[in-house]
Amino acid sequence: MHEGGKLYTSSHELAEWLGISSAQIRKDLSHFGEFGKQGTGYSVASLYEELRQILHLDREWQLIVVGSGNIGSAVASYSGFAQRGFRVVAFFDNDPNKVGAKVGSFIVQDNSEIASYVSENHVQHAMIAVPAQYAQQVADLLVDSGIRGILNYAPINLSVPDYVHVEYIDPVLHLQKMTYYLE
Repeated sequence: MHEGGKLYTSSHELAEWLGISSAQIRKDLSHFGEFGKQGTGYSVASLYEELRQILHLDREWQLIVVGSGNIGSAVASYSGFAQRGFRVVAFFDNDPNKVGAKVGSFIVQDNSEIASYVSENHVQHAMIAVPAQYAQQVADLLVDSGIRGILNYAPINLSVPDYVHVEYIDPVLHLQKMTYYLE
């Protein structure tokens, strides 16, 4: 709505977009303050900015990527992160054939440099794009280096401390979920 230049919206319209009830929209937003006016609805621009602040997307977040294979290479060429407040800043790998090579506009660094890079650049987010058998080892290295948020492409559940948040991207799992909705 914001990108389309829409000025106002209602909880009903938001509910249709999100597939939840308008009452749930109003209830959820009320936890963070008062955003709309009865009869007028929500200013899209104001709501957009408020939600960006609530979700901490009102600043730029640096992101490192561990794994410069197929997924890592795809990430290197994807421009959508920057538009949403994430800037990919470095790539790492432990394969001697990949270290020093270019992935997109990045020179791949050795995994042994992760801790110093994270510390020097105050990076809090990382993406794991390595085979499953190496993902936990990489996650341990990232946690020990100070990373607090991990996006994991490896099809494995990671064991991390409670203060580290992990999101999982498993295309097969999502495909399996989709089959439920097919007739």
